Amino acid sequence: KAKEFGEMLLKAFDTPNRLPITRWKPQKALMGNQEADPVVLVAEIGSLTMELTRLSQVTGDNKWYDAVARITRLFDKQQEKTHLPGMWPVVVNAKVAELTEDTFFSLGAMSDSLYEYFPKMHAMLGGLEPVYKKLYNGSMSTAIKNNLYRPMTPGNEDILMSGNVRATSQELARLDPQGQHLVCFAGGMFALGGKLFNEPAHVEIGKKLTDGCIWAYKALPLGIMPEVFNMVACDSRVSCEWDEDKWRREVKNRHAEKIDVDEMIKHLRLPKGFTDISDRRYILRPEAIESVFILYRITGEQYLQDAAWDMFVAITNATTTELANAAVSDVTFSAAELAQGTTGGTTQFDSMESFWMAETLK
Repeated sequence: KAKEFGEMLLKAFDTPNRLPITRWKPQKALMGNQEADPVVLVAEIGSLTMELTRLSQVTGDNKWYDAVARITRLFDKQQEKTHLPGMWPVVVNAKVAELTEDTFFSLGAMSDSLYEYFPKMHAMLGGLEPVYKKLYNGSMSTAIKNNLYRPMTPGNEDILMSGNVRATSQELARLDPQGQHLVCFAGGMFALGGKLFNEPAHVEIGKKLTDGCIWAYKALPLGIMPEVFNMVACDSRVSCEWDEDKWRREVKNRHAEKIDVDEMIKHLRLPKGFTDISDRRYILRPEAIESVFILYRITGEQYLQDAAWDMFVAITNATTTELANAAVSDVTFSAAELAQGTTGGTTQFDSMESFWMAETLK
């Protein structure tokens, strides 16, 4: 069955430049020549490597590996030609095999698995293909410099988060200090890369990124991190003292409302440190607890076990239904508020993504 499915997938690579059609329609393919799309998310063409490589390994047929190796060579060729050399923009042009035009760079949604797969591919191939180490080192060096930031927190915690960058050049890179639950995978990725490539500093960065996600879980009333939020980026990663006036100014600046800032903070239910929570959901995501697991396996530090258990208890309490588990629409309400019925009794909604059982519970 895996081979049969793999044969079907290869048809999406039947384009002039052998870049795949990421939303392939068999009926349309029957009507004539195919071309890859001019607007493609970088993760869509960058996260096919592991599955198709593994298919070649178990079948002994290299054609699936060959299909994705072509894409890897393209990423390698254009890595230093983007507006933020080392990384690739979120949107690329697969039709003309151009990966350098856009100016938006992130480790988060729509880019994440491209970067996540570099150290994993290195491991899967037994280190015999050096390009994945090169792609990892180059991209993470750029991300460390431009995307990672220390958020200002009331307890002055020494943590890191990963934001988004708009750049027309490395000198003109502008950080948006956003946080995403999805980007919590980066803690585990840095730690794994650090161990594979003998980069102890990356293990430490991975630990601080994971600690950032643990902090975000604890900061919310339900004990669960929201999907997307913003914070205040510290000027220095070495020292960062809490400045409540600065936080309040940043809240006001981000929302540009004329109402009193205290009323705004109360209305938006912003815990201290957060300047915005643009997506208040928890959709049963695995990334945070996954990175905690990886960091524990690498470091053996017991506090990570305790943090993972607190996460799991909070998630179980908030998501359990009579049948299974449901996503939560707003993690800024407390359990007490939910119990009192001030939110209408529940914030659960009828959704259980497949990654709940495929990843989070695993």
